Amino acid sequence: MRNLAAKLPEEGWPEFKVRAQAAYQAPSRAIARELAAGVVADYGRDHERAIACFMDDFEACIAHLRFPVTHRRAIRTTNLLERLFVEERRRLKIIPNAFGEKAVIKPMFGALARAAERWRSVKVTEFERRQLTAIRIELDQEYETQVGLKMKSSKDAAQAKISSNSRT
Repeated sequence: MRNLAAKLPEEGWPEFKVRAQAAYQAPSRAIARELAAGVVADYGRDHERAIACFMDDFEACIAHLRFPVTHRRAIRTTNLLERLFVEERRRLKIIPNAFGEKAVIKPMFGALARAAERWRSVKVTEFERRQLTAIRIELDQEYETQVGLKMKSSKDAAQAKISSNSRT
């Protein structure tokens, strides 16, 4: 949002911010795209740089809308890699002579363990499990069409031989 704020005049920012947040936090991806199209239609001519920034990673920003509603907040607000970098900087600030890989890996592993504990509190019902399976299939199909590969089904992969030698 700071990138967008830098590209808009101060008097137009509050309204644009409300509309952008509404698009990012819409109930579905289709509604989010419609709201984004409205923002582009209203601000496109006057603020081209802001609209280019808004649309640049819009699909990545609404990717959390694919998932079950109960999981969206945890998915949307979790940036594990950035959190690990912050944790590393924080701990190395108080340990200025922590040279070497081993001294850095220990705090990083601790941060990963805490993040994993947080994710354990997210409950997955049978319905949500089926939703996640459908999302996985949808993403696989999108990947296949994007890359142009035909992926093996999970049955074929399970029945595939591991070794070419029939005696092993």
